[in-house]
Amino acid sequence: MNVLLIGSGGREHALAYKISSSPLLGKLFCAPGNPGTLELADNIELDVKNHKVVGEFCKNNAIQLVVIGPEAPLVDGLADSLRNAGILVVGPSKLAARLEGSKGFTKDLCAKYNIPTGAYQRFKNANDAKSYIEKKGAPIVIKADGLAAGKGVTVATTIKEALEAVDACFAGAFGKAGVEIVVEEFLDGEEASFFCLCDGKTAIPFGSAQDHKRVSDGDKGANTGGMGAYSPAPVMTEDMTKRVMNEIVEPTIRGMADLGCPFSGVLFVGLMITKKGPELIEFNVRFGDPECQVLMMRLKSDLLPVLYSLAKGNLENVELNWKTDKALTVVMAAKGYPEAPQRGSIISGIEKADKLPDVKVFHAGTALKDGKIIANGGRVLNVTATGKTVKEAQQKAYQAIKLIDWPEGFYRHDIGWRAIEREEAAKNRLIG
Repeated sequence: MNVLLIGSGGREHALAYKISSSPLLGKLFCAPGNPGTLELADNIELDVKNHKVVGEFCKNNAIQLVVIGPEAPLVDGLADSLRNAGILVVGPSKLAARLEGSKGFTKDLCAKYNIPTGAYQRFKNANDAKSYIEKKGAPIVIKADGLAAGKGVTVATTIKEALEAVDACFAGAFGKAGVEIVVEEFLDGEEASFFCLCDGKTAIPFGSAQDHKRVSDGDKGANTGGMGAYSPAPVMTEDMTKRVMNEIVEPTIRGMADLGCPFSGVLFVGLMITKKGPELIEFNVRFGDPECQVLMMRLKSDLLPVLYSLAKGNLENVELNWKTDKALTVVMAAKGYPEAPQRGSIISGIEKADKLPDVKVFHAGTALKDGKIIANGGRVLNVTATGKTVKEAQQKAYQAIKLIDWPEGFYRHDIGWRAIEREEAAKNRLIG
């Protein structure tokens, strides 16, 4: 089976890593890919905004399955164009991708189908939004309605901060994404990322993870796209998983079908586990990054036939097998991230780190220049490891980082801290 994988980040390298191990794979193409995917696939330049060009490439190269990694091509309707050309795709339609492309659409869906989430209001002008915020008080959350590359959300701890976030949105800080905003209740609890595969009618769980959004140790500093993750998330017990499926995922799948835009693809359920139970923070319509990296390291099943069944609408008979090991990934970022990452610095030692047992270094924002790997983005490498415990996986990941020579990079030193605290507490209870 020939496969086209669209995207260039750590998520796509992880997907290429898993897909390339399938005995069913013929040829794998990545558009555009990165230096990591180059070892597993043919990297190609393809204008993914030109749907006709993508379709012609698929026809000319006998592509039997297209896997769309990032959200922008999905919101742009690439999956529709390919399906209309008779090509199987993993990824939702443009209308279904509104679950990520419009925060307001998702909140309205939750209201209509009684899906637990924070109270909210939608606004198209600053004055009305500010009046609402002053009435509700802080903490409160302000979100640009559209896609803002993970930067359109402000968790405001003061009214002043909230009002400034409103001004930033309407002043164009997030472009078209901030033309409308959602102001919502602050949810208190523990965050978790939960994933499902959906074929429009059937949804099956695809593991959990916990991301670390803040840039600095101790969960301090600016929000980022994610500085590390581990899987599974301890808070996602068997009972909690059932509740999420029953209270959030299944009503969403039914609701989307009722609205005439059935959801087919990867559903990323961003959760807050509160005292009341699971509540939805947001949906994404693709694998998370860096959560995908830890999920791929834990998945025992061959991913390719699973994705093919999803694209064909045949998920009802699919069963997934997972390794018992835990997985953890640490993001190495370029200095200046998330505001103004420095590009162009040389990175060496990746091969040494990659050779360690139970370790895989995924390229996220790298490029090749004169035969050397250079930093070419904000989040540059995802150093990923597995172990019997989160602590063991963490130790292996940081051991691997020591072998990577990149003075212009930085990383958090405490990825997995919450799960490790739980492990230590459980061990102490056994000893006691």
